[in-house]
Amino acid sequence: MKTLVQENILAAQKGDQIAFTFLLNHYWAEVYNFMLKRTANEIDAEDITIETFSKAFTSIGKYDSTFAFNTWLISIAKNVHIDMIRRRKNMSFLDINDEENQQYHNIIDDSMNKEDELIQEQNLVIFKSYINLLKPHYQEVIDMRFFQEMSYNEIAEALNEPLNNVKVKIMRAKKLLAEIILKQIDQNFSI
Repeated sequence: MKTLVQENILAAQKGDQIAFTFLLNHYWAEVYNFMLKRTANEIDAEDITIETFSKAFTSIGKYDSTFAFNTWLISIAKNVHIDMIRRRKNMSFLDINDEENQQYHNIIDDSMNKEDELIQEQNLVIFKSYINLLKPHYQEVIDMRFFQEMSYNEIAEALNEPLNNVKVKIMRAKKLLAEIILKQIDQNFSI
């Protein structure tokens, strides 16, 4: 007899959204707490956990049931964490002493001018037009998270929904938005 978890894994592999939500709710705390101990940073742990579930749900068809599902999730989380560390190492900064500071004193000012502000506004209009292609409930969470800069807890409270549901919605909205943007870019370059 299959367990409830195994049944939901099989349903998720067939694209059942309720099964995805069940798995997220069932394993969220385990993955998050594991990453929190590893990173000692709540924001990093949350970002890694969200990306872990996103990657897991994208490739759930590749899940090998000979391994425990939580073990598979933790190994994905470890890889996401390693990738995050590598990205941060690649973005290292140089220390400049006083002698070197004299050499770099005449570097061009990179503050925003009117032209830069106009380009940024145009990009924002294009980005918002992509957001408008999402279903209304996805538009709403994207707006709350990234334009109103609300926390996950604040969004959950405002929508009167469980926190994990909000996290899933945001994760799906970001994935769908990325797909829309890539599709639009492909269409623009194929012209």
